[in-house]
Order: sequence, then structure tokens, then C-alpha cells
Amino acid sequence: MIRMLIQIAVNLASSAVALLIAWWLIPDFHLEAGGFFIAVAIFTLAQSVLGPFVFNLARRYSAPLLGGIGLVSTLLSLFITSLLPGGLSIVGFGTWFLAALVVWLITAIGGWILLGILAKRGRARQQNRNDERVIDRLQQQGRIPKSTDQG
Repeated sequence: MIRMLIQIAVNLASSAVALLIAWWLIPDFHLEAGGFFIAVAIFTLAQSVLGPFVFNLARRYSAPLLGGIGLVSTLLSLFITSLLPGGLSIVGFGTWFLAALVVWLITAIGGWILLGILAKRGRARQQNRNDERVIDRLQQQGRIPKSTDQG
């Protein structure tokens, strides 16, 4: 459950950053301040649903498209997000293509970086717990003296 919540938080954060950067970089990519959070939520939800769906379709009907699944699901997610008024609008074919590319790249890199940082912290915490257990066990066995911290 905790892993799923972490994954959702990472996806939301990377989607928010990706949409903001696309808005900043691409002239005909419009993001309304009032609908930003809804746009991020809808985009993230669409990405999480469409990613596996597009993967299964590509695997079944056109295996060479498997490499472009992220781009296709990002494009579809942007389209679905743009259907709702007051959040996101994209004008022009070139803008759609560039937006899908930028958002896909940033969400992929952002997800890898954020999950990498969280995984590293999790491994460090787990190692500390393991070290404490080993020390406790050695103290119980009398192999090392018990600490006399009086803090």
C-alpha cells in the first residue's frame, strides 16, 4: 500500500513538473492556473490507465510500436486532459507532437530520479534497522557490551 502511494505521489509530482515545463517551453501549450491541479490529476490518471492499455494493444497487434508506447499514451493523456475546459489547451499539430515528447521525456526522467532517491533512502533506513537488530542480538548473546547511554 505504501509503495502504491509513493508511486502515485511520484507520478503526480513528475506530471506537474512536466506540464509546467511544457507550458514554459512551448508557445501554443496553454495551462490555466485555475485548472492546473485538475489537469495534473486527470493527466496522471489517464497516463496510469492508458499506459498498460496501449502496451497491451501494441504487443498484440504491432510489436514494433512497443518502443513508442510512452509517447502514444502521453499524447492520448494530453488529449483527454485537454477535453476538460479551464485546464489545458494545445493548438497546432506540431505543438501536440512537441508537447507529447517534452511531457513524456520529463515524466520518465522525473519518475526515475524521484523513485531512485526514495529507493536509496528506503535502503539506507532498512540497513540501519538491520544493523540495530544485529547489535541487539550480539548484546543479548554477550558478545558485545550493552550500551550505557544516559542521555
